[in-house]
Amino acid sequence: MSNPLAVNLAGIALASPIVLLSGCAGFAEELAAIEGFDFSVIGAICLKGTTLEPRQGNAPPRLAETPAGMLNAIGLQNPGAKTVVEHILPRIRHLPTRLIANIAGSTVADYAEVARLFDNSPIDGIEINISCPNVKEGGAAFGADPQSAAAVVSAVRQMTSKPIITKLSPNVTDIGLIARAAIEAGTDAFSAINTLMGMAIDIQQRRPILGNRQGGLSGPAIKPIALLKVWQLHKITAPLGIPIIGQGGIASGEDAVEFFLAGANAVGIGTALFRNPLIAQQIHAELGRYLQNQGFASVTALTGALHLA
Repeated sequence: MSNPLAVNLAGIALASPIVLLSGCAGFAEELAAIEGFDFSVIGAICLKGTTLEPRQGNAPPRLAETPAGMLNAIGLQNPGAKTVVEHILPRIRHLPTRLIANIAGSTVADYAEVARLFDNSPIDGIEINISCPNVKEGGAAFGADPQSAAAVVSAVRQMTSKPIITKLSPNVTDIGLIARAAIEAGTDAFSAINTLMGMAIDIQQRRPILGNRQGGLSGPAIKPIALLKVWQLHKITAPLGIPIIGQGGIASGEDAVEFFLAGANAVGIGTALFRNPLIAQQIHAELGRYLQNQGFASVTALTGALHLA
């Protein structure tokens, strides 16, 4: 019997369209320790963002709750790519889900070397975080400029045969320009969107709440923006057969369906995990019921099925 929730993401067979987002699920070991956590409803886990060398991250406070979401400024704290490949992956490779590395860097060469290290590992794909600052170009994010984004994707493409997923930032004038550059450089898929930049202020102290002063806004507050970006991307990627992981404020099956209709091929769950670590099981069940009630044989039939007339 076929699985109506199975999807193919750029050659990665997922038993579920639900992907847990980088930074929200650690290196998956934390999930295994949660009583009642069911990996069978998780198509893939994007592992914590990993750089070439270990990073301590930003000064605390690193999190700030907002009226409809959360600001984070973790600063890519991680043990470094070699430690992840040699010590962490052997401990989690047995998990019954797909594992996607999320890589970051300060230079194009950094991205390339991290991709090379992960290429010879049991991960199923590589997600590129192009929202990192380019230290050789004055600190502007790689993902803010088509040429810089393409340079990163191209360098990673040369180092791996694994599927590449480019994580796009909404903090740009035209996300389509960045997407087209990444496609030409060899990306296989996109995840959209990354967080929006925001700030929170303590009015008693008259200071920014975050130690980094600014951070990435996630959660329900960004869902309308994320939906629009996914819809815009879908018009570019659909003719080319390039899939999208839609993400940004998903906290229910209804939210997930909206992203599919806008053009997503899979959906990412992030901030909602902090409120309910078992939320993916709820969303998986709600997706199944929606398909049955609406008469869809597969979740793939939902992708881009938005009525505009």
